[in-house]
Amino acid sequence: MNDSPADDEAAARLSALGHPTRLRVFRTLITAGPDGMPAGELAARVGVAKNNLSSHLNVLRQGGLIVMRPSGRSRIYAVDLDTIAATIGYLVSDCCQGHPEVCEALSPGMERAC
Repeated sequence: MNDSPADDEAAARLSALGHPTRLRVFRTLITAGPDGMPAGELAARVGVAKNNLSSHLNVLRQGGLIVMRPSGRSRIYAVDLDTIAATIGYLVSDCCQGHPEVCEALSPGMERAC
């Protein structure tokens, strides 16, 4: 079986989360919502040096999980919610092979998250 482009994209996104610091950064940005937060504030909240944070942010950006926009002299980072939704959709797209009642176990966790 060959990997599809969707498999490759999902693997890249999930791989980008495969480090504890990057996962903390990502989860912190999730709490900020679509407005995101400046890199300096993010570094303080996560508890990492700015230069270390920069390399983690680059991996997350390359994985397509976050976006950056300049704001004056700052850089604002935010989670790409469309990409996250697409990734979650991809992961569960074949869930339960036509038996949606089995997938109901996923619903409470998703509802609590939002």
